[in-house]
Amino acid sequence: MKRPVKPTEVELKLLRILWELGPATVKEVHAYLSRREDYAYTGVLRMFQVMLEKGLVTRDESQRSHVYAPAQSRAATEGGLVADLTERLFGGSAAALVLAALRSGSVSPEEKNRIREMLGGEER
Repeated sequence: MKRPVKPTEVELKLLRILWELGPATVKEVHAYLSRREDYAYTGVLRMFQVMLEKGLVTRDESQRSHVYAPAQSRAATEGGLVADLTERLFGGSAAALVLAALRSGSVSPEEKNRIREMLGGEER
């Protein structure tokens, strides 16, 4: 069975934009990205071409401007990345992953409360 391709940081950045905007042209993504960072149009185009080859996005060529869309939902991509990290770093233990996240100090009190609610625990 072939493992899904893991997106790089830049690819994830572009996927997040597509998940937010929905299917979009390179021009639309470049304009969105340019509000925050300095990216060349041709760089964004090239990234989408690479992502298409890797199967991370699809391309609708029915219009003059090609429209790109994520090949997977955000939830599916997140799930795949979490499963891969859990297996590679924590020997398949989701509990070890969660404990490591909680011990890291990067989980805010609000996030801890949300986690408690999701698990059905009561705040003490």
